[in-house]
Formats: sequence, structure tokens, C-alpha cells
Amino acid sequence: MPSLGEIPYGGYWSTPFAKWQGSLQHLHSVRFAAHVARQALKARGISLDAFDFGILGITVPQHRSFYGAPWLFGMLGAGTFAGPTISQACATSARCLLAAAQELASGAAGTTLVVTTDRCSNGPHVYYPAPRGPGGTGTHEDWVLDNFSCDPCGDHSMLQTAENVARKYGISTEEQHDVVLRRYEQYAMALADDRAFQKRYMELPFPVPKPDFRGVALEIDGDEGIYETSRASVAKLEPVFADGSVTFAGQTHPADGTVGMVVTGRDRARELSCDRSIRISLEGFGSARAALAFMPEAIVPASRKALEVTGIGIADLTAIKSHNPFAVNDILFSRETGADLDNMNNYGCSLIWGHPQGPTGLRTIIELIEELVIEGGGYGLFQGCAAGDTAMAVVLKVEDGA
Repeated sequence: MPSLGEIPYGGYWSTPFAKWQGSLQHLHSVRFAAHVARQALKARGISLDAFDFGILGITVPQHRSFYGAPWLFGMLGAGTFAGPTISQACATSARCLLAAAQELASGAAGTTLVVTTDRCSNGPHVYYPAPRGPGGTGTHEDWVLDNFSCDPCGDHSMLQTAENVARKYGISTEEQHDVVLRRYEQYAMALADDRAFQKRYMELPFPVPKPDFRGVALEIDGDEGIYETSRASVAKLEPVFADGSVTFAGQTHPADGTVGMVVTGRDRARELSCDRSIRISLEGFGSARAALAFMPEAIVPASRKALEVTGIGIADLTAIKSHNPFAVNDILFSRETGADLDNMNNYGCSLIWGHPQGPTGLRTIIELIEELVIEGGGYGLFQGCAAGDTAMAVVLKVEDGA
């Protein structure tokens, strides 16, 4: 089947991800995304004239983010095209890519700029008026913290979904810690040779702008909030729930960051590519929903749908990357599909470098592309769960672009 769209090699970028309340906490995430995208496009020699559509992915509101994508692209100086603002929790990035592919397939757009961003730090406190409430008093929520801790469908936390899956499939704390240690080793692969892998798509050291974006506040060498992990250190940790199995090591941490990507057709991708000998095509998408409070389970049917659409199986994949907010995710995926648990997520994953929600998946997909390039091409699968017991998956292919 023909590809669903193509990504120019090098037509993507990511900031380091910084732990919440860290070095990016002072930056308005939409303005930061525009600041980074402007510099990234300039560095790649890509003019804004190349685009006729744009998508913003964001899950944590910011001041004036009601104006969403048109505001973002207006700040870039691109006042001639618009597009949607997409929010689908941790599946936002995959949904943005699917939306770009659909626009391309429909003929409504030729080249799309996808920008994803989130700042979990200092999330908004939202008040909802209720004129007929007692004394006119409304209700309120802390957008980030309250939604992490309570799914309104069942009043359970996201951590509880991981515990439910661990209990159902008999996944122990020790198994989870083994995965954490392996993922930490794999992240170290990206730091080798002065972070050579990460520098394929990330500016390092990264200049963090001041709040007004006039000048540089500080520089960071890379991801912020990575904890040195050893068997001795994780062995000291108790499960977060008294009767559970998931420790703080077995789950990711909230973070801040922004990621961007170009999606277009075959000819335009060659024009915008940093290396025309490399062709990157979107081949298939899948989405699914698991039973209530079993969120990690959704990654399996979502992945099977994406593979079925593409016409391949797990054995045909050269690389697999996952948004794994819990180590449980990777263990379940390996058991249910036969994927090699130790060879998934080479060079890094959200379990280690954190989780700014909207941009998390897109950075993972960028790393999937770069791993496939290093391996000489082939099919790659991204999969990740999201709030509401959902998941999305993406299959892409890297091959000779001649």
C-alpha cells in the first residue's frame, strides 16, 4: 500500500526534557514552542513558505492558549495557514501525525508543520462557576495533579491502572526493576560519545531562554531529572501503594519540553530532507481502548491494528519504541506480542527521560527514526498508552530514498 505521508530526514527536533519545577518551568509552553521551532527551521534551512497547514498538540492549558495553533504559527511569522489544536493526553503526538496524514491524503494540505508542547510544571488551577450551586459556589481542579490522580470514569489514579495490570498478569516488582535497569542502560547509549545520538535531533548544550525570550537564562547539557539507577538503589524502594508492586523507579516523572516535525508528500520530503538517500514514510496507525482502569493493556490491540493495516507482524520490525509511563507496559507488551523485551527502547524512552504528555510520543518517534537509520532501515513501531485506558500506535518505515 502507498505510504500515508513522509517525514524529511532531519525535519524534526526536540528540546531536552526537564523535570517539572526544573529549568524550563518559567517558560510559557506555546511561546517556547514557537521560539524553538523558529530556530530549528532556520537551522535546517526550511522556510515557512514550505507549509500550508499546521497542527499544535498540547494538553496543559497556558495563558491565552485558547487561540492555539493560529497563535503559535502567527508567532512564527506564518500568518497564511492555520490548523487544529489537538489534545489527547499522552496519545497527542500520534494523533497529530495521523491528522497530518489525513490532511495530506484528502488533498487539503501538502506540507504540515506539527508542533507539540507541554509544561507540567505550574499547571493551572481552574475554577468552573456554578450559578445554581450552594451560594453560587462552583467547582475547581488543579489541571495536572488532579487529573493524574483521578480518572472521572472510575475515580482511580493512573498508577492504579498499572497496579491492576501487574496483578492480573502476575508482574512482580523485581521484574519491573529489571526493566528499569535495562532501560537506564539503553538511555546511556544515547549519551555515548558526548551525546552523539541525541545531537542527531537535539541542540546541545541547550540554551534556555529567559521568560520574555530575550536572551539566554542558562544552558543545560541534556535531559534534566535523570536519576542514576543501580540494582542496589532500586532494591531499597517500596511500592507506592501498600499492597502494590510499582515503585517510584517503575514509573516515569512529569516533565516540560517541546518537539516538532514536518509531514509532507514524497517529492516535497526529498526537497526538505537533510539527506535524500534516506526515505521515511508513515505506514500505519492504530488506536484502542482497554477495560476500565487497565490502561497499559490498550497498547497491545492498538499495535496489532497498526501492524495489520501495514500488512506486517512483530517479526518484521527492526525497532520498537514505547511511551512507557510504567515498566509494566513493556513487560505486558513483550509477553502478549513476543517482542524482545531487552531490545525495545534502545537509546531512551519516557520511563527514563520523563513525560511532558503532548510532546512525549513525538520525541520517541524521532528516536525510532534515528535508530532505524543507524540500523540501515526497516520498519519501526511506536506504541503508547494514554489517559482513559486508551492507546495509539504508529508504524513507519526507513528505506533507501534513491
